[in-house]
Amino acid sequence: MGSNALVAIDLGCRGAAAGVSLLIAGLLLRDRSDAAARLSAALVVAVAASAVTSAPGFPRPWPYWGLPLLAMSCSGAVLFWLWARATFDDDFELRPWHGALLVAIVGVQLFDVWPTRGMHRGELDRPLSFVYLGLTLLAAAQAIATWQPDLVAGRRRLRAAVLVGAVAYSAAGLVQSLWPVETSGFFAWSLGNALLLWALMSLGAWSLFQAATTPQASAVLPTTDNIPGELGVAAPGEDRPTAVDPDLLRRLQRLMTVERVYRREGVTIGSLSAELGVQEHRLRQLINEGLGHRNFNAFLNSYRIDEVKSALADPAQQQVSVLTIAMDAGFQSLGPFNRAFKANTGVTPTEYRRRTLQTAGRGIAAG
Repeated sequence: MGSNALVAIDLGCRGAAAGVSLLIAGLLLRDRSDAAARLSAALVVAVAASAVTSAPGFPRPWPYWGLPLLAMSCSGAVLFWLWARATFDDDFELRPWHGALLVAIVGVQLFDVWPTRGMHRGELDRPLSFVYLGLTLLAAAQAIATWQPDLVAGRRRLRAAVLVGAVAYSAAGLVQSLWPVETSGFFAWSLGNALLLWALMSLGAWSLFQAATTPQASAVLPTTDNIPGELGVAAPGEDRPTAVDPDLLRRLQRLMTVERVYRREGVTIGSLSAELGVQEHRLRQLINEGLGHRNFNAFLNSYRIDEVKSALADPAQQQVSVLTIAMDAGFQSLGPFNRAFKANTGVTPTEYRRRTLQTAGRGIAAG
């Protein structure tokens, strides 16, 4: 096959990938408003820009009109990392410094290729390549670090399918940028990237469209809020899915409310499933679909915080330190406890204790 045919196939794959990317972005912005969806939309727009700017024949050195496309393209590594954080960590929140990091990296990349720099253009290519690779590895690390406690089946599959492909694509881009080859070989590199890019975007579109038609697939692009009541998840007070085993649910609730296994150090989904004598995937399904929890740690913390709230509201324990109460309930350190407690109640443990004891005191006085 001649080089012209290879270029034609390359451009066709890139055009298809860019089109699918923009379609995905439009659907996400139309149907979703959470941080994960906005970051997903921004990420696929960056992918579309990358498909265009890395195409054979795209002008080099960079013309001024190509710099906005480059800015969108080189933001992809930061956006991918932030997307992984927002998608796989239910407690993630966007911070101002995330935007500052994005602006800094884009600024350095634009400075490196600015047309007026002449012979100094491209001096930062290699350091920037390592920065992009580092952000990709951080995204992969985020997926791995929170894999075990994740209870959402679709999101667990997404970690493997999308991250492996994205890491492979980023690694291929790094190799190509660090070890450029002759023109005949460049077409092979470029075509391989184009095919992989098209495959990744097609996979993303398939997952998105499947989520739109299949209730249980809605977790493929999950929200960042740890709120029950999504499709296929029962909120408190709602009927649970018929797939939930009532006997297993009763045994689990007994373990949590009577035996208080959440107090144990190092309790995991694996140890709990072994104690119940069921497969781990069945327990994950029960907690996710039957009780509405997306994360095993959040499930444990819900019982821990209820116990802490009861202790803080008890006048007989007002001399017991907050740290002691938190540790007795199963928290391992004060920082995670404070964050979990404030996320649940909106106030600090100290403020919660003060308010509840004051309310109790006024009730006694009025009586």
